Amino acid sequence: MKKLSVIAALLLAASVWSCTDVRRTPGKAYMPDMAYSRAYETYASTANLDSAGIHYDKRPVSGTIKRGELLPFPLAHDAVGDTTNYILSKQVPNPLPALNAPELKEAERLYLVNCGICHGAKLDGNGPLYNSGNGPYAAAPRNLVTDPVTTGMPDGQMFYSITYGKGQMGPYGPQLSTKQRWMIVHYIKAKQSEHSAK
Repeated sequence: MKKLSVIAALLLAASVWSCTDVRRTPGKAYMPDMAYSRAYETYASTANLDSAGIHYDKRPVSGTIKRGELLPFPLAHDAVGDTTNYILSKQVPNPLPALNAPELKEAERLYLVNCGICHGAKLDGNGPLYNSGNGPYAAAPRNLVTDPVTTGMPDGQMFYSITYGKGQMGPYGPQLSTKQRWMIVHYIKAKQSEHSAK
């Protein structure tokens, strides 16, 4: 019995002694650049990175696609004075199937947030920025439901215009995902069909 209590006391002392030793070094990492990321603040200057030989341009690696994202639009933005890809975009079909009710509601929300400010909630070209000529912008946006240019515009060309901009309209490719832009095209086409059915 004495022997057992001595062994138990020694084991208890050894475990207490091993727990009190505080490890001051983190040890070795096999690939430290993968284990510990170089934190980078959003919108911070990249000048210090360039001087260290790191060329960070805040864009994803070319040829990569975000998980869950649709394939990217196959046509690049035309150079100034060139309309080749704009014309070719007529042949690009909308990859999304017809939207169900919740998706159409989301497409309407996306339209109102991004497009309605100029083209209006009714797609009549009379948004708050134009406001029948009384708004801050004097140029009237296109009426998306009655203008023959927009009502006859194929899906791909409309997507091209949303992505890269057209005329006074700026590009919305950076603000909206590929799927969101195709959803807006579906929404506009649905409203055009409703208007022509009247």
